[in-house]
Amino acid sequence: MNEQEQERYESELRRTPPAPLPAHFMARLQAAKPGPERGSRRLFLPDHPSLGWRVLLHLVAPAMAVVLAGFLVVRLKVKSEGSAKERPLAATVGLKANDLQVDQELVSSFDVVATLPNGQPVRFRCRQWKDQLVVTDKSRGVEIEQNSPRVEVVPVRFETY
Repeated sequence: MNEQEQERYESELRRTPPAPLPAHFMARLQAAKPGPERGSRRLFLPDHPSLGWRVLLHLVAPAMAVVLAGFLVVRLKVKSEGSAKERPLAATVGLKANDLQVDQELVSSFDVVATLPNGQPVRFRCRQWKDQLVVTDKSRGVEIEQNSPRVEVVPVRFETY
């Protein structure tokens, strides 16, 4: 089917009126209870009193969650502002580092041989390092030193001939 045939077919479909509804279906539609109007929205409240509380709870619970979240955010903001006033002046102004030293030291190095699930051996080279960072602010007489360990594992493939 080319474009001209398709256009002609669509124009025929537009001119054709829709088929009437079957009589038994039309009777069922007319006998059915009409639903709520589209323009007005009614709140559904059931006849049983205990179900009314459940519906009310389902309506109020999300609103209460939003109010509680807002309260927590405001409280945390007020608390963080209060703690900023109690901090010492050096912490709020910040450090101006005169000297910064970064160092790494090799603590140990060893090799481990393991077997893969397919039975092939593989060698791992393991190294343990100690990283050190020293920040010095001579105007305030502050020196901050941080040491952290680090492990480096590198797989090494066996050469097979």
